[in-house]
Amino acid sequence: MILLYDGSFEGFLTLVYEVYYEKLPLTRIVKQPLDSLCFERCHEIFSDEQKAQKVLHAIKKHFSKERQRTIFNIFLCDTKEHEMALFEYIRIGFKNPKELANITNAHLFYIQNLEKELLSLVHKMYGFTRFEELEDGTLYAKVASKFNILPFLGEHFSKRLGKIPFIIHDTTRSLAFLRDESSHEIHSIVSFDTPLYSKEEVEVKQQWQRFFQATTIQSRHNPKLQRNLVPLLYRTYMSEFQT
Repeated sequence: MILLYDGSFEGFLTLVYEVYYEKLPLTRIVKQPLDSLCFERCHEIFSDEQKAQKVLHAIKKHFSKERQRTIFNIFLCDTKEHEMALFEYIRIGFKNPKELANITNAHLFYIQNLEKELLSLVHKMYGFTRFEELEDGTLYAKVASKFNILPFLGEHFSKRLGKIPFIIHDTTRSLAFLRDESSHEIHSIVSFDTPLYSKEEVEVKQQWQRFFQATTIQSRHNPKLQRNLVPLLYRTYMSEFQT
């Protein structure tokens, strides 16, 4: 049976509950209705907070902290089909946690490599994220990443920036990590107006662009090497590559 869920973490945990306690047969997990189902039946799973909490409690009980982080990390890889592999990871963890290290299992091997890809992206974005100062002194950064890495960026820059308020805006997913003196949260953004930058920010940005151009040695210009070091994917909102 094909199971359809809403793409949320709560929805996925509800799906795990339904498969375990309602004994639903499972052949595939999807987030969008399929155009054609051929001979397979599709069953829609509706998010249920109580069911999700029961599964979350069971995961915390049976999985180590590291394994729990892996489950959360894989779910952030929202542009890859990971649901069946993640479900299998949870199923094996409930049955025999020691087996989670067995990478001869195709699902577990996929999970391991996908988490490495996510953490590699996070590490790069720590260095490639660029903040700009708004009129009220808030620091603002835009990112467009392959995976949903806002939780990582928010935690990292909360430590780095101390009490300075900041916003990290994921333009791909219409999400924003908001940090002020008393709280930090991730919010969905329905509509967004272009922010007003401080005068100092405009001047600093122009100076930084001029510096970047001035230090370029034309005789050693190597676009291929530059793309390897700073791929085009990361340049969208980097000040030095904006014109």
